[in-house]
Amino acid sequence: MSAEIICVGTELLLGDILNGNAQYLAQQLAQLGIPHYHQTVVGDNPDRIKQVIEIAISRAKILIFTGGLGPTPDDLTCETIADFFGSPLVESPEIIEDISQKFAQRGRVMTPSNRKQALIPQGADILPNPTGTAPGIIWQPRPDVTIFTFPGVPSEMHRMWEETAVPFLKSQGWGKEIIYSRSLKFWGIGESALAEKVTDLLNLPNPTVAPYAGKGEVRLRVCAKAPSEAAADALIVPVEKQIKEIAGLDFYGVNSDTLASVVGDLLRASRETLSVAESCTGGLLGQMLTEISGSSDYFWGGVISYDNSVKEGLLGVNPEDLEKWGAVSDTVAEQMAIGVKTRLSTTWGLSITGIAGPTGGTETKPVGLVYIGLAGPKDEVKSFKYQFGTMRDRSFIRHLSACTALDLLRRQLLTR
Repeated sequence: MSAEIICVGTELLLGDILNGNAQYLAQQLAQLGIPHYHQTVVGDNPDRIKQVIEIAISRAKILIFTGGLGPTPDDLTCETIADFFGSPLVESPEIIEDISQKFAQRGRVMTPSNRKQALIPQGADILPNPTGTAPGIIWQPRPDVTIFTFPGVPSEMHRMWEETAVPFLKSQGWGKEIIYSRSLKFWGIGESALAEKVTDLLNLPNPTVAPYAGKGEVRLRVCAKAPSEAAADALIVPVEKQIKEIAGLDFYGVNSDTLASVVGDLLRASRETLSVAESCTGGLLGQMLTEISGSSDYFWGGVISYDNSVKEGLLGVNPEDLEKWGAVSDTVAEQMAIGVKTRLSTTWGLSITGIAGPTGGTETKPVGLVYIGLAGPKDEVKSFKYQFGTMRDRSFIRHLSACTALDLLRRQLLTR
C-alpha cells in the first residue's frame, strides 16, 4: 500500500508559490514507513482533478490532497472528490459552528461564502483545523481507498497532519516501520563516474542507494526501512563504510555538512587559521565560511581584491606580474594567497581569481577560467587552474569557484 500526494492550485503550476507542502508530507510519510512513489500538482479545474484522481487510485491506496478548501469559487477540491466518487455533499453543523466561533473571536461575522467550507462528502469524517476556517476530511469512499484533504496554508496543514492524520494512520497499523535515509556528499567527481564506482551497490534491496547531482556536488542517498532509526542505521552503516572506502577523498560529508563546515572542523581540530583573498567571487567564499556558527575560531577575515589596485596595495601583488600575466593567472593567484596569509597572520591563505562572465572573456582567457591559490603553514604556495565552462551562468561559476577552493583546502588538510 502506497500514498500519493496531490497538490491542488493553479498558483503552484505558475510558480507563484513554492510547493513546500509536498516536501513536508513526503518527509512525514517516510517517518511512518508509508511508501510514496508519486506526487502530482494540478490546477483548480474539476476535470483535471478528476483525471488525477483516476490515475492516483490505480496506483495508491492513500490519497493526500492539499489546497482548494477555501471559500472562493476556485476552491474545488472537496466537491470534485465527492463528485468523482458519486457522493452527495452534506452541510456539517459542527463545521458551521466552528467557523462562526472563529469569526466571532476575530470580531467578524461569517460570510455566506464560508458555508461552502462546511460541505463535505456524505460519510466523511471531519479533519479539524484548529487555527483556520478550512477543515479537511478523512474519507474512505471505497474499502481500499483513504482520502485526506488539507488546506494549502502550511502552518494549518502541519498542525492538522500532526494532531489528527498521524494518530489515525497509526491506528490503521502504520508507523511500525520508518524509512530513514542518509545523504553522503562528494565533490570533485561527476555523477556518472561515482555511479560506476559504486554500481554493485545501486541494486541493493534494503538499504537502497541512489545518486543525485546538483550545483557541482554529487550525493548518494542511502535509504533503509526498519522498525526504528537505530535499526535502519545499523543497515546503512556497513554500506556507508563501503562507499567511503571506494570514493576516497571525493567523499566530504553527510546530511547537513557543507564544504565550509567540514573545512572549519578540520581547521579547529588542528588549531589553525584561514584568511581569503577573492576577486571574481566577490566575498562569496568568506560568506560561506562565516555562515558557520563559531567560524571566528579559525577564520580571521578576507580581502575582496576586485580591482588590481587592491591586489597591489593590500595583497602585495607585483604590478609587473599583473601587467605581464594578467589578474587571471597562476602567478597572481599565488601572490594573492601568500599576501593575505602574511597580512592577516594566518596559517593558511586561500585565493580566487577568474572570469565569471558573462562578459570579459577572451580567446586565451575564456569565461569560466579560474585560478585558485593556496598558501600553507611553511609559506609554500600552489596554484590550480580550472575551466568551469562558458555555458554556465555567472552565479554558478562563482559558486563552483568558492566550493572548489574549499575542497582544495580540505584535501590538503587531510593528506599533508
